[in-house]
Amino acid sequence: MQGSKLYVGNLAYSATSEELRELFGNHGTVVNVNLIGDKGFGFVEMSSPAEAEKAQQALNGFEYKDRAMKVDEARERESRPRRDTGGSRSSGSHRRF
Repeated sequence: MQGSKLYVGNLAYSATSEELRELFGNHGTVVNVNLIGDKGFGFVEMSSPAEAEKAQQALNGFEYKDRAMKVDEARERESRPRRDTGGSRSSGSHRRF
């Protein structure tokens, strides 16, 4: 494993950062936990790639709150091309004629 940041998916919406910190802390030192709103996924950063790999092997597929977690190495976020909405929004109102 190259990095120490893990993607954690298929989480119960009731999962908290503190619960994930405790769960992953059983496999090494947790540096940071970032849950993404109520989307059912988040990221856990471990203190080293070796600890991240250990946590991934132990927790990928682990049943937590009646759901099998998906744990994988986090990938860099891809930049998305900016969407063109087709018009300027500089004026306060838009009228159609």
